[in-house]
Amino acid sequence: MFEDHYTIEGQDQPGAQPSGLTARRVATPNYFEAMGTPVLQGRAILDSDHATAPLVAVIDEELARRHWPNEPAVGKRIHLGRPGNNNPNNHWPNNPWLTIVGVVATVKDESLGEEAAAHLYLPLAQVADKTMDLIVRTAGDPAALAAAAQKQVWHLDARLPVFRIQTMERTVAEMLGTRRLTNLLFAAFALTALALAAVGIYGVMSLNVNQRLHEFGIRVALGARSRDVLRLVIGRGLWLALMGAGIGLLTAFALTRWLKTLLYGVSPTDPLTFSLIALLLITVALLACWIPARRATKVDPMVALRCE
Repeated sequence: MFEDHYTIEGQDQPGAQPSGLTARRVATPNYFEAMGTPVLQGRAILDSDHATAPLVAVIDEELARRHWPNEPAVGKRIHLGRPGNNNPNNHWPNNPWLTIVGVVATVKDESLGEEAAAHLYLPLAQVADKTMDLIVRTAGDPAALAAAAQKQVWHLDARLPVFRIQTMERTVAEMLGTRRLTNLLFAAFALTALALAAVGIYGVMSLNVNQRLHEFGIRVALGARSRDVLRLVIGRGLWLALMGAGIGLLTAFALTRWLKTLLYGVSPTDPLTFSLIALLLITVALLACWIPARRATKVDPMVALRCE
C-alpha cells in the first residue's frame, strides 16, 4: 500500500496543490468479495479492466464523502500524483485521469481506533506493485489451505517468496492485542473499585444503623412498621448512591477524551453505556444497604430503649 497525492477533475485548478492524500491499493477481481467489503455504488474491479482497457479506479466511502457528499461519485475522474509530475509509484506516463467505476465501504488498515483514511483501489492488470497480499476465502479451516495456496503461488513462479501466512482472525487478534490487554486491566480495576465501593457502602450503612438503634426502637414502639424502617434506611442509602452516581457521571464526561483511543464502535459519551453503568452502581449500592436495613427492621423496641 502506498500513499499518493490526488487531484479531482473539476474541483481543483490546473497546477494547484493536490486535494490531499489517499492510500493506494492494487487489487484483482473478486478482492472485495473475498474481503467481505460491500460495494456501495457502481461496480468492483472486473476481468475486463485489463492493460489495454480504459484506466479505472474504485474509491472508498470516505473519499466519496469528502468530494461528492450529495451526488454519485461513479463516473467522476481522479488524477494521482502532483500536477505536472510523474507519479513514481506506478508505470503510467504522464499520470492520466482515472475514471471512478465504484465506491466500496471504508476499511481500517492499522487500528480500529484510527481515523478512517481515504482509500483508492486500482486493477492489478493496469498497474502492478512490487509486493502483493494473497487473500484466500474458504468455508472450511483456513489454516488447512495454507500449504495448497503456497504451492499454487510457486506453481506460477517458483522464485516468488511466500511469507507471513496467517488467518484473518489471527491478524485481527494481533492488531487488537494491546488494546484488549489494556481493556482487560481497566475492567479488572473497575471490578475492584466496584467491590470496594460495595464494601464501603455496607460499612457506612451498618455504622449508621448501629448509631440509630435507639431511634428505630422508638419508631417501632410508636407504631412504625418494618417496611417503614426499611424504606427509611434504604432511602438514605439511595440518596447517597444517586449523589455519588451524579458526581461520577460528571467526572466521567470530563475524562472521556482520554478514553477515546480505547473505544471502537461506541462513542465516548454513549448515553446507553452511561445509563447502564449508573444503574449498575445504584443497584450495587442498594444491595449493600439491604443487609443493614433488614437488621434495622428486627430491632426489639424494649432492647433498644433499655440500651439508653
